[in-house]
Amino acid sequence: MKYTDVEPGLQDDVPWSESLTAYDKQHFKTYLRFLDASADDASYEEMAQVILGIDPAEEPVRARKAARSHLDRANWMMTTGYKELFA
Repeated sequence: MKYTDVEPGLQDDVPWSESLTAYDKQHFKTYLRFLDASADDASYEEMAQVILGIDPAEEPVRARKAARSHLDRANWMMTTGYKELFA
């Protein structure tokens, strides 16, 4: 099943850096969706399916890894990375 609400250009592994990246800026909306889903106690499987368009029944390892990667980066953005937006 394809999801039409999935942002184009999403990767399974978020490119990590100690500063904002082009990927961060491009997918800020996705990070917000992850933070919202996490606040609602959504599982990694739910987040992968709804936000990333990865079917966790077909690709459980990929789904969990990709969701975790994006949620980790979203949390970094909210605790550290946001400071660069206002510097």
